[in-house]
Amino acid sequence: MDLISIIGTILAFAVLIVGAILKGTDVSALWNPAAFTIVFGGTIAAIMLHTQGRVLKRAMGMLGMVYKPPSLQPANLISRVVGWSEISRRQGLLGLEPQIDAEPDPFIRKGLQMLVDGSEPEAIRSVLEVELETREHADLNAAKVYENAGVYSPTMGIIGAVLGLMAVMRDLTDPTKLGHGIAAAFVATIYGISLANLLLLPMGSRLKALINKQTQVREIVIEGLVSIAQGDNPRQIESKLQGYLV
Repeated sequence: MDLISIIGTILAFAVLIVGAILKGTDVSALWNPAAFTIVFGGTIAAIMLHTQGRVLKRAMGMLGMVYKPPSLQPANLISRVVGWSEISRRQGLLGLEPQIDAEPDPFIRKGLQMLVDGSEPEAIRSVLEVELETREHADLNAAKVYENAGVYSPTMGIIGAVLGLMAVMRDLTDPTKLGHGIAAAFVATIYGISLANLLLLPMGSRLKALINKQTQVREIVIEGLVSIAQGDNPRQIESKLQGYLV
């Protein structure tokens, strides 16, 4: 689990509650079912209309990455690639066959299989780069779902506030209801802006950063496997791949 993300999420809610208390606002005033329905329901509806089903499904599946990101350690991967190159020099490319079954990552497993099958270096690069670009494009589109939701939610908050003020206008003859009514109307604005800036937009940015990191790791795999196929020296391969760590 990513402790920083968990703390950040808890802090986002704590800031609103503590801020309300420091401002002298009753915490219960932050809860408004109508505002909640308009902002959260409206944001979800807009995203469903905006996004293709498969992209939305992928976005929901990636949400867990914010709190439990995949283990991405380029330095360790480089060491593994160098180890594969040493095995290939001692035992030939067929010596890497046991590594295929032991590899949990489908992308790496596919590359190793092509290497063992004797595919040409450029063929390996071409096939893996197509898969890399396809995955990156799909993942980035999924991450944008959260950014798009962060654009819609403040607007939903404004809509909720306007609807609330419209309800207040009907009670202008009763001054005792004005203060409470106006405060309740602006709760929707708080929901919309807070949802966007404390959760949705940061989540989208975090996912994009993780996707970029995954892309870097896969680029290391491609370059390493192509170098092995070309018969490069293990030390040369290590030196080349170290450039990705700068």
